[in-house]
Amino acid sequence: MVETIEMLSSPIKPKVSPCTKSWWFKNNTKTLDNVIFSVQNLDLPKQPNKATAPQEKCKVFDHPKVVSDRTSLLSDEILLQILSRLSQSERNSVSLVSKRWLNLLGSLVRSVKLLDWDFLLSGRVFTRFPNLTHVDLVNACVLSPQSSYILLTNQVVSFQIDSNVYQIKPNIPCIDDNVLSVHEVELGLKILASRYPNLGKLVVVNACELGLLSVAEGCPVLQELELHMCNDQVLRAIAAFQNLQTLKLIGNVVGIYNSLVSDLGLTILAQGCKSLLKLELVGCGGSYEGMKAIGQCCLMLEELTLSDHRFEGAWLPALAYYDSLKTLRVLSCKCIDRGLRADEVLDLCPALERLHLERCQLRDKQSVGALFLVCRTVKEVVIKNCWGLDDEIFSTAHICRRVSCLSLEGCSRLTTIGLEAVIHSWKELQSINVISCSKVKDSEVTPMLATLFSSLKDFKWRPDSKSLVSANRVSTGIGKRGKSFRKAQDWKFLSGA
Repeated sequence: MVETIEMLSSPIKPKVSPCTKSWWFKNNTKTLDNVIFSVQNLDLPKQPNKATAPQEKCKVFDHPKVVSDRTSLLSDEILLQILSRLSQSERNSVSLVSKRWLNLLGSLVRSVKLLDWDFLLSGRVFTRFPNLTHVDLVNACVLSPQSSYILLTNQVVSFQIDSNVYQIKPNIPCIDDNVLSVHEVELGLKILASRYPNLGKLVVVNACELGLLSVAEGCPVLQELELHMCNDQVLRAIAAFQNLQTLKLIGNVVGIYNSLVSDLGLTILAQGCKSLLKLELVGCGGSYEGMKAIGQCCLMLEELTLSDHRFEGAWLPALAYYDSLKTLRVLSCKCIDRGLRADEVLDLCPALERLHLERCQLRDKQSVGALFLVCRTVKEVVIKNCWGLDDEIFSTAHICRRVSCLSLEGCSRLTTIGLEAVIHSWKELQSINVISCSKVKDSEVTPMLATLFSSLKDFKWRPDSKSLVSANRVSTGIGKRGKSFRKAQDWKFLSGA
């Protein structure tokens, strides 16, 4: 017994002869079969079948997944908020990222200058820009070849034209024959009005009465309207625009348009646009009667611009009927008013505050003096690039006693003496800007004028490239609170006079 226990506890395995093994397998086959069956039925973890196992949905944040366009995970509303914060230059480059970004950026565009009329008729403009509020159709209405290198430009419009235009009228080129017909423009306006009910501004050429009526009906919130090649008949539809506040009429423009607005059109305009705030007449005709009708009917008019007007004589007295007018601009006029009599009594324009004269012929002392007389309550006078303004003609402005701001630019005939004679009578003057007036010299500035300059709040003095007054004045702090010259001799010393 002891030997048996020691043998079992020993690490050395007992030797078994081959004959003993064969005898054990022969007599224990049943036991071996039971062991094999138990091993086969052993409960092991089963692997799922890939063919029959249900596939779970991939969640964006739970399972990493390779996405070619990360912005596709954002909604249109979120991406629009991001793109709306980009500048205009950045939007142009960003629109090339994808077609989706191009469409989203198109929905952010509010103003478009159309160059191709078929782009409107085909409806592509509505898909590309669904939310437009400002539409300019001028260049699209002109049949100009894209390959042409001839650019007909004016301060009003600019076109590419064909060389055949000059073969017909070499001295006076005109694009009337190259503009779309009235019926084509009418069809385009009807399509435009049906798709943009929130349109706020429209610029169009050669429009007709029916076309404008369709716009007035389809775009009830329209506030700004610009009509090129305008005439009296077109203005019959103007009363249909209930919310119109800004109107620009372009009639006769030398070398471009040959249409004209007369007193009849101005009277129709006055009766139809009683809530008008801004009016600009370019190349329009008329007389005292038409201008008087506008002043009597358009009681809310605050800004009037007359560019290259074709008015008959003695129209200036009509400005006395403009009770709410605050700004008067006269641009590119050959003469202010030719028909005024020397003994004619002129009433003032009561509420006028700003008078701007630009690119005008100011050679007639009587008409210029009449203009200053009617506008004698103004507080701001701007004269820019006007011809013929000398000391004698500028002296008629002394009647404007309330002027607080004076700006002179490009007045080459005005001298320092003529300037000083007028501004000394303006006791409320606070600002002077003198630019590119070659006959205004530093050496001619008197001590009295230097004292006046030192008391101004705003002073810009560059009559020529050799002027030193402006630089010296800034370096010494003149015009700032608490700083002024006690003696005029100090200014004279600093200016090098």
